[in-house]
Amino acid sequence: MESPHRSRRIVVVGAGLAGTATTIRLLRFATEPVEIVLLERRKEHRHAGVAYFPAGNPWSHVFNIQAGRMSAFREDVDDFLNWANEEADRSAWSAEWRDVTFFESDPAPRRLYADYLAQRLTEAAGEACAGVVLREADGEMIDLVPCAAGVTAVIENLSWPGKEPGLGSTTLDADHIILATGPELRHPRFAAAVLDHPSYLRMPYTGAAVERIRTLPPHAVVAIIGTMLSAYDFAALLLRQGHAGPIYMISPSSLTPRTYPADHRHGVLDIPAPTIDVERGSATLAGQFEAEWLRACLFVAGQHPEVHPTVISERIAKSWEAHLPEIIRHVSAEDLQTLLARYGSRIATLRVSAMAYTTALVDSAYRDSGQVQVITGRVTDVRPLGQDRLSLTLSGGGSPRTVEADLVISNFGREFDYTEVASPLWQRLLSSGLAVPHRKTGRGVEVDEFGTLLMADGRGSGAICAVGAPREGDEIVRHGRLGAFGFNLATIKNHSVSVAAHVLRHLESRFDSSEPDGPPTPALDNEWADLVSLEIQRLAARERRRRAEYRAQLDLKLRTGLAQFDIRAWLSAINRAAIDRLTEVSVTPRELRAQLALDHQSATSDRSLQ
Repeated sequence: MESPHRSRRIVVVGAGLAGTATTIRLLRFATEPVEIVLLERRKEHRHAGVAYFPAGNPWSHVFNIQAGRMSAFREDVDDFLNWANEEADRSAWSAEWRDVTFFESDPAPRRLYADYLAQRLTEAAGEACAGVVLREADGEMIDLVPCAAGVTAVIENLSWPGKEPGLGSTTLDADHIILATGPELRHPRFAAAVLDHPSYLRMPYTGAAVERIRTLPPHAVVAIIGTMLSAYDFAALLLRQGHAGPIYMISPSSLTPRTYPADHRHGVLDIPAPTIDVERGSATLAGQFEAEWLRACLFVAGQHPEVHPTVISERIAKSWEAHLPEIIRHVSAEDLQTLLARYGSRIATLRVSAMAYTTALVDSAYRDSGQVQVITGRVTDVRPLGQDRLSLTLSGGGSPRTVEADLVISNFGREFDYTEVASPLWQRLLSSGLAVPHRKTGRGVEVDEFGTLLMADGRGSGAICAVGAPREGDEIVRHGRLGAFGFNLATIKNHSVSVAAHVLRHLESRFDSSEPDGPPTPALDNEWADLVSLEIQRLAARERRRRAEYRAQLDLKLRTGLAQFDIRAWLSAINRAAIDRLTEVSVTPRELRAQLALDHQSATSDRSLQ
């Protein structure tokens, strides 16, 4: 039985990228005592999730974007590079990478990210304010029940250092729950007959799957379901280990990722908005978008010859994010879902490319030697052929065809429709009405601007927020972020900032959620920019003493200018304004840092604290 006088408690469900990044922000932002429980059901996925954990990611699996874009903090764009080059313990690194100095446009192994996030989490806990405690817990949350004091969580096999493992289910009271459950695995109905077959790898990003690939006979026939980034990961892995047999990559679109130019730097261009007339009917939508896309490509090629042709599409997709929400608002749910389903793979190839470290090897085996073959077709059935081989049935392009393989690697992807997910927690949230599927897109669940789960009537479902993948549909309609950008690293960075700040505004006594309406009071007109800047500096600072300095300056300015007012509401408004600046996506992270003058302020603060 828990003490009725326990301190505030926040439970973050999922300790992958989204959960760890959000926990780091909570530890940095909190100014009053709070216990933060970071819960993970799979120990090997802690600080990494499926995407980055070392056992499932050999050294040849690199980030699909450049190392210089992998910082977990938008306002500290070089943080990952600085860590990899100056702080990381390289004693266990592979020989290929041990002596590498990473630059902004370079590839870097994905498995490094687990150590990077773990180290930043440990630092954040060590630099947290007094009474702010991190507990890294094991266990699986299976239910949430809102109550007057917050939320009661039901967790199976709950344990953390110093706490005896619970037998069966344990209840844990919390003031707020943050769901960072990551992408959900889609059930491959076409493979029902072979799910347990040793030649079928349903989840290739696991230690057992990687070992199976490494020990494959060199002339074995391999079929990879998919032709995008994951398919390239495993085709490249096979080729690097000297595999000599044929490798088939199969998808309905047969689209493959583009390659970033060697000196690529992310940028944001001002491109004319697409002109889409929704009144012309759904039958013309795709054609209108294609015509506008061509117009934008010609504009970039003519006005920005410095942009490499490979990344023109990335620049356009980024620029269009600002305009898509208004267009999407007038498109029916049925039409939008049809467009997303039909053009999802094309959007993915237009929005993000991959590193030449991976693509050059696979593309050469595809275009030059023919060892890699891309097959257009949809896999409709997979059946065993004796003990060791499998037969895949493909539809599309005429009568059904078959492909026989010694190993099938399934990159079947994520489940968009949360009514179909296997997670007990999400099943319970949906059945109880605490969450509803996203109506407009059919992807993820409904949330408000702060990530709070919404119920069928539009009301918030209590102190339950989400970050990352569950918000994909909302990101599409609210911010125009298509494809995997609905829950990718860039989006998760912003979620971690906004959700952590939102939760703490509700829990900490120094804030009052009833923020002032309209512009600042005349007493603060001349101070407003400085006040917001001080709060930005506080939120961006890694060291406790620096945050305390900025907070003291902010409080002093407010008390001086608002002696007769309760400053808590103004602190909330300032915090909101600072968060809006930190999560601004119309500029690159490097441009954001310059706009916020963080380098200048850090230097000034260093001198003042010496």
